[in-house]
Formats: sequence, structure tokens, C-alpha cells
Amino acid sequence: MASIELSKLDLDELKQLQQDVEKAIKNFEAHRKQEALAAAEATAREMGFSLRELIGDAPKGKRVANPPKYRHPENPEVTWTGRGRQPAWFKEALETGKSLDDFLIARK
Repeated sequence: MASIELSKLDLDELKQLQQDVEKAIKNFEAHRKQEALAAAEATAREMGFSLRELIGDAPKGKRVANPPKYRHPENPEVTWTGRGRQPAWFKEALETGKSLDDFLIARK
């Protein structure tokens, strides 16, 4: 490891060195965390599980969007996940006698 003569640095150089060290530590920790996550995922896959199945949720810090479950019959770009409040188009269609199954997106 390189030795730095701290006593020969002025205040600005010391502050810059401190910032550089803090950044290097954060990068090192983030890299190690990614390695650990990848190893945990690989081990879970080897045993026939997903990491999500084992820990019961997505890894901390990552949100997984729910896939859409229902599609608007006239405009396929308009979808709804089936969570939260029903969209107006969905409510109106149900009031006219349509069923939930009429809007289901086929799953493969």
C-alpha cells in the first residue's frame, strides 16, 4: 500500500484526499454488496428457489413493478394491475355487465 506523507499536504489537499477515500470506501462496499447478492442468488437458484422466495420480498432498495393483469378492450396500451382503485373504464365496463375475465391478459 502506498504511504502518503500527510504532514506535507495542505488543508485543501487533505480534504480532497478525505473525499477520495470516502468515495473509494462507498464504491468498495457497493461492489462487495453486489458480489454477495449475486452469490446468494446463485446459491438459491442451485437449490431450486429464487432469492425472493427465500426472503419473502425483493432485495432491499429495489422495487418490482407488478405486471398488468387487465387490459382495456379498445386500447391495449391501457392496462391495470388489479391493485388499488379500479380505473374508470374498468368500473364502467363492469357496470354494463362485463366480467373480470373479459379483461384478463393471457398469461404464458
